[in-house]
Order: sequence, then structure tokens, then C-alpha cells
Amino acid sequence: MDKLLVLIQCKDEVGLVANITRILATHQLNIIAMREFVDEEEQRFFARISCSASNTNIDQLKLELEKALPENAFVNVVPKADKRVAVLVTKEFHCLSDILIRNYFRTLGAEVKCVIGNYENLKALSEKLEVPFHYVSHEGLPKEKFEELIIEELGQYQLDYIVLAKFMRIISPAFVAKYQHKIINIHHSFLPAFIGASPYQQAFKRGVKIIGATAHFVTDDLDEGPIITQQTIHVNHTYDAKQMAIAGREIEKSVLSKALELVFDDRVFVVGNKTVVFE
Repeated sequence: MDKLLVLIQCKDEVGLVANITRILATHQLNIIAMREFVDEEEQRFFARISCSASNTNIDQLKLELEKALPENAFVNVVPKADKRVAVLVTKEFHCLSDILIRNYFRTLGAEVKCVIGNYENLKALSEKLEVPFHYVSHEGLPKEKFEELIIEELGQYQLDYIVLAKFMRIISPAFVAKYQHKIINIHHSFLPAFIGASPYQQAFKRGVKIIGATAHFVTDDLDEGPIITQQTIHVNHTYDAKQMAIAGREIEKSVLSKALELVFDDRVFVVGNKTVVFE
């Protein structure tokens, strides 16, 4: 039997769950799992409902839910299917290789449609794992032209998300606006600490005892977008910056993998500069 996800975000009020489940029942939808959360400070209601269904009129269901919910409610009815993604890279292979292996064995929850790199270092890896690689050099080009070329390559595919897997370029507000809340980045630091370049050198000089990684949606503010997930590991005085970076690569892979799992399974709601995550 087919599966549907019903995703709801709206103003909180009494009777929401009763109204929602009543409408689902009229459409012969059987609820498999339901998670809800109320942000009491903002008076916002969030729900992720997994249903089994057959021959459901999705547009009609969405319309009825919107009418029954408070004004300006966000309702999305999503047939269960793999997302379509592109991955942007520079030279580092550890995050890309993890994504491509999962993609190859169909455990990613998404289909990687292409890899785009501003160097050709990772072309062989991508093609070996049967994913098209597009080389778009940034050298000698203004940022605007470089991004136009990337957008041109992305335009060949119908994409749900773009993953920055150690893509070491700062993207413009115009690029971000085109793919709002669709660009996922892995940052090699436990944000908000050590924003920007050389985080492990910064951490080493500061003498930190914990290093980490953060996966977040990209916004106009560098490394300050809504956080999806984070992890940390302990280090000590014996670690130099190089050893911290080696340890950091492992946690970067883990954090990005977890974030993609959550996003691709429609478990993440973006709320301003925060997220609600149904793990």
C-alpha cells in the first residue's frame, strides 16, 4: 500500500488534532505514526503524520486541511519517494564518498542526480560510482558568473535539495534565495564557535577540549543558518591542529549523514532561524 506524509505547521489552537484526524479518516487514510509539537512561546503547532493510503486525492486533502486549520497554515502532503539531490564539492572527498556509497547501495533516501565541482579532483570518484560529474571552474570568473554556470548545470535536473559537501566557496544571497531552505551545508565546527575558515587551527589555538560539526541550512549569514543537527567529540592537549582535522573529518561525515537522513525523510521544519526536528 502507498504511504503519504502529511506535514503541518500553523498557529496553535484547541481541537487541531481532532480536526486533522477527522479529515484524514474521511479520506480513508490510516495513521501509522503521528508526531506533534507545540512551541508555547510562539504558539505554533507542528505535526508530521505518516499514513497508509491508496487512490487518495492529494490536492483535495490538502485543500480540506487548509480550510480546517487556522489562517496561513502550512500544509504539505508528500507521497513517500526518494528526494532528488545535487552535491557541490571542492577537493575533500570524505563527505562525498560517504554520500555516493549510500547512494550506490540505495540507502541514502535520495537519488544523487549529479556532482558539481570547482576542481576536477573528485570526478573519477563520482563517475566510478555512476554519478555524472560537472566541472565548473571558478578561476578567473566573478562570483556572479561562476554561480550562473552552476545554476545552469543544476537546471538540467529536477532537484529537491543541494548538498554542500565541503564546497569551500561562499555563495551569494541571490543563489541562496533561488534555493531557499533547500541548501544543506556541513560546517567543520560546533557552531556558533569558530565560524568561517580554518576552524581546527582556531580551535587548537584556543585550546578547546571539544570539537564538533554542524549541519545547517544555508542562509545569507555565513554559517548561521537553521541548524539541523550537531555532534561533538572530546580532544585533549596532545591533539595538534592536524590531528583535530583528522578527527573532525569523521564527525563531519557522521553529522552530514544524520542531517540528510532527517531532511530526506521530511522530519525537519524550518521556523525562522531554528528548526523543529522529529527524530
